[in-house]
Amino acid sequence: MPLYLSRFSYTPETWARLISNPEDRGEAARSYIESVGGTLHGFWYAFGPHDGYTLWEAPDNVSMAAVTLAITGGGALSSLDTTVLLGVDEAMEAMRKAGEVQYRPPGA
Repeated sequence: MPLYLSRFSYTPETWARLISNPEDRGEAARSYIESVGGTLHGFWYAFGPHDGYTLWEAPDNVSMAAVTLAITGGGALSSLDTTVLLGVDEAMEAMRKAGEVQYRPPGA
């Protein structure tokens, strides 16, 4: 199953709610991904441009998109970016296939 790295930031209102009523949002994230047959491999808070990161595994891109759409539609986040991660074997396969692509630069 594909792995996905998500970077998210909460709205100020969400932080205010969490401060007044602390909650393990990692458990919530776990239930979201499990509802589509996936797995949550990690949930971390961070300092920096994003409030947190998650590492998910989902059956396919449509399932992961459904989870991110549901989360984004909930309004608790100010941003959510998700990246599909490739394993080394997949990246090497892509490199081999790239050698077969007949790319022509613009204007060439």
